[in-house]
Amino acid sequence: MKLESIGLVLLVIVAAISTPIFAADQTSPPATTQPVVRLWDGDAPGAVGNGPIDIPTLTAFAPRAIARPCAAVIVCPGGAYTHLAPHEGAPVALWLNSRGIAAFVLKYRLGPKYHYPVELEDVQRAIRLVRHNAGVWGIDPNRVGIIGFSAGGHLASMAATHFDERVGEAKDAIDRENARPDLAMLLYPVITMSTEYTHRGSRKSLLGDDPESSLLDFLSSEKQVTEKTPPCLVVATADDAVVPVQNSLAFAAACRAAHVPVELHIFEHGKHGFGLAAQDPELSQWTLLAENWLGRHGFIKPGALKPH
Repeated sequence: MKLESIGLVLLVIVAAISTPIFAADQTSPPATTQPVVRLWDGDAPGAVGNGPIDIPTLTAFAPRAIARPCAAVIVCPGGAYTHLAPHEGAPVALWLNSRGIAAFVLKYRLGPKYHYPVELEDVQRAIRLVRHNAGVWGIDPNRVGIIGFSAGGHLASMAATHFDERVGEAKDAIDRENARPDLAMLLYPVITMSTEYTHRGSRKSLLGDDPESSLLDFLSSEKQVTEKTPPCLVVATADDAVVPVQNSLAFAAACRAAHVPVELHIFEHGKHGFGLAAQDPELSQWTLLAENWLGRHGFIKPGALKPH
C-alpha cells in the first residue's frame, strides 16, 4: 500500500516473532519503510481465508533519537467495523512518534466476514505481542497503551474492559502475556451496543443482524468498567451527528463511578471522524491536551518532546 501523503513506500511484511524491527541507531533518519508484523505466524485463529483481510497485522512506527526503552501505543483506526480509516492510522502513529512514543497501527479483522470475538482476539494479541517483544523492540512493557477512533474506539474500550476475558486457548508464550493496556485514549468512540445511542452500523458489523440482548450488554463498554480499568482519556464533540456524544459521556461517568482516572474533553463543534483535526485550530488542540495527559501518566518523558 503506497502512502504518498506521508512519504512512505511499500510496507515490508515480517513474521510475528522476536525480530528487531526498529533500527538500532535511533539517531538515523526515519526509515522509508514501516515493518508490518503478523499477529500470528501462519493462519490467525478463526481465519476463513488467507487474503489480506484475513491476516491481522501491526505496522510499526519508531520514534527517533529517543532514549530506550520508550512507551508504546497501539492505534486502532475507525471505520464502523467494515473498513479502516487511513487518516486515523499512520498520521496518528507519526504524531505519537513526534512525542517520543513508539506506535503500532493495528489492522484488525472486520465485518461482515468476521464478528465478535475475533476483533477482541486481534486487539488482545496485539497488546501481548508488543509486550512479548518489548526487550528486542526497545519498549517498556509497563507502558503499553491503546488509542482508538470511532469503532476503533469501541475496540480500544473493549481492550480496556475485557482484558481478563481470554478468547481461545493460550497456544504460545505470546498468549500468556498480560493483555491489559496501561492506558486508553478514546476518540469519538462507539461505546454502547444496547441503547438508542449506539451506532447501528458498527453494531451490525461486529455482532450480526440479531445479537442476543445479553451480548449487547456485555459489549456495551459503559457497563463493563471496573476498578481494574486503566486510566482513560475521552475526546468527542457535542454535535457529532454519527456517534452521539452520549457514548463518551456514559463511559466517562462509568469510569468516575468505578474510581478509574478519567479525563473527558467535549468540544462544542466538530464533525465525526476528525482524526488529528490538523485544519481546525480549535479541535486540533485535543492533541496538546492528550500530550499533557500522556505526560502525567509517564508515557512522555520530560525533555523528550520536539517543539510543534
